[in-house]
Amino acid sequence: MFTIEHDFDATVITLVDDGESPLQEDVVINLFANVVTLSQYDPRSDRVQKITLSNAQLRDLRAALDLPEGAYRLVGENKPKK
Repeated sequence: MFTIEHDFDATVITLVDDGESPLQEDVVINLFANVVTLSQYDPRSDRVQKITLSNAQLRDLRAALDLPEGAYRLVGENKPKK
């Protein structure tokens, strides 16, 4: 399950783990104009952990989801080149 909210300066997507137990904490994705942040509460440290991705890193992640093992660089119209 997930939710989408549009704030003034970001789109916020929350991924809720509604699968089988044990369930993971929600993942909150904030899409800003120039970066994307992913946050998740870590019960072991009792802190929210945050990762920040540039738009280029997000583009690469999107491409990587559909590719086999290897090292790639996106060229031209974002076409992967091995």
